[in-house]
Amino acid sequence: MKNLKPIQIVFFGAVAQVVILVVLLFLYRSYVAFLPLLNILAIALLSGLISFGLSFYFFKKYIQERLDLIFRIIDHGTNINVDQPKIEMRQDPIGEAAKASVDWANARKVEIAKLKEQAAFRREFLGNLAHELKTPVFSIQGYILTLLEGGLEDEKVNRKFLERAAFSTERMSEILEDLDQIMKLEVNRVEIKKEAFDIVDLTKDLILSFEERSQEKGVEVKLAERYEPIYVNADKSKIAQVITNLIANSLNYSSENGKTTIRFYEINNTLMTEVADNGIGIEEKNIPRLFERFYRVEQSRNRNEGGSGLGLAICKHIIESHNETIAVKSKIGVGSTFSFSLKKSSRN
Repeated sequence: MKNLKPIQIVFFGAVAQVVILVVLLFLYRSYVAFLPLLNILAIALLSGLISFGLSFYFFKKYIQERLDLIFRIIDHGTNINVDQPKIEMRQDPIGEAAKASVDWANARKVEIAKLKEQAAFRREFLGNLAHELKTPVFSIQGYILTLLEGGLEDEKVNRKFLERAAFSTERMSEILEDLDQIMKLEVNRVEIKKEAFDIVDLTKDLILSFEERSQEKGVEVKLAERYEPIYVNADKSKIAQVITNLIANSLNYSSENGKTTIRFYEINNTLMTEVADNGIGIEEKNIPRLFERFYRVEQSRNRNEGGSGLGLAICKHIIESHNETIAVKSKIGVGSTFSFSLKKSSRN
């Protein structure tokens, strides 16, 4: 019964009716009045055909109405005009409707789960954003109130407090600028201007720009070896920002007398760039969320470093805008290695 088609059910019903009618007519012939055998068969067959036709029509109409209702529910809220299913009695419309209903229910479960995930992400993002902005705002407020309450006349504190307020203002501006940039990257509003440039030369310049900060930190930033010029086809300023963010991140988490080493690997037409440190490392459970906006592995330490919390998220969006990938490997107490790919230029 499970695999029967509607037309088979109607047919078996009509056959059963013919058999029952033949039996009844034979009983009538035996006990009431004589009927020719040909008449009995003709009456039974005619009755079976009429029954089959009526059952076929009403059964099909009944199924059609129910399936129309089911598919209207399934298609509710979509912007696509879907033709109402036409019943083919030789097929299995009930089974097809059941399968469509299960697929629809599973799709709704996935959609609801995604919506819940997005809602949770929005709540976390807004909470993190409020926290990031609250810190410099409260600092500025505290410095200004101190100055207004008498500190302005004290030459020993007024300049120091104004400099601290300026630093907090600069940090808040940095957060807003990074946030504006990542929003533009997410909606593809940032134009990627690709050109051929020597990434080795660019990296050397960026290492020099970190010389003072790395000395203060007691961290050595260097290339792994002497590299010949390697030309890549990418947006030079955006890739400079990626390398800058990765070096800054490694300095934030490096141990005293640590090292940050940059390596290049050529794989066919692709160049892999690695920024590795021997710092504190990252727990494996934190790695999947490392490129999220404002995600902190160590909340207090990273925030004291003055970062916006958006650096790695910006790196990810810039690399993905080049249709390339960025990844991280890390082990607690050993260090972290960030790597990203770029297409080599034909100038090599």
